[in-house]
Amino acid sequence: MNVEDYFALSQLYADYARAVDSGNWDLWPAFFIEDCSYRLQPRENHERGLPLATLSFESRGMLEDRVYGIRETLFHDPYYQRHVVGLPLVHGVDEDGTIRSEANYAVFRTKLSELSTVFNVGRYIDTVVRRPEGLKFASRLVVYDSEMIPNSIIYPI
Repeated sequence: MNVEDYFALSQLYADYARAVDSGNWDLWPAFFIEDCSYRLQPRENHERGLPLATLSFESRGMLEDRVYGIRETLFHDPYYQRHVVGLPLVHGVDEDGTIRSEANYAVFRTKLSELSTVFNVGRYIDTVVRRPEGLKFASRLVVYDSEMIPNSIIYPI
């Protein structure tokens, strides 16, 4: 992988974090190709090869449905989130240019009138493809470390 491609991959990770932290949920699905996969899975299940995931979406349309749910149907205490994402580690680049990469992340949550807390920590395991408009996620597996999570995960990690 050349320097320009690595920079573009790093920029994708940074732009994703900025978008999901902004609260403008319409930005989130645009990071994915149409026929994508987004899964949020506990580390224990991932390491054991068990398929159970906390959230699992199999198309950009499903991501857009989630955005609608966040805005219109899910009732929860509002909060802000802030992602801190490590530099991507590239595991390989296929002949067609598909990038297999991962990065560690930490998400902090701040509820109104409360102190910020560590909300979720883990790693992204990604398949990234090049499109005319730039790099996009074909799949994003979010593997979180703790077996204990808050009773609901509303916003994308």
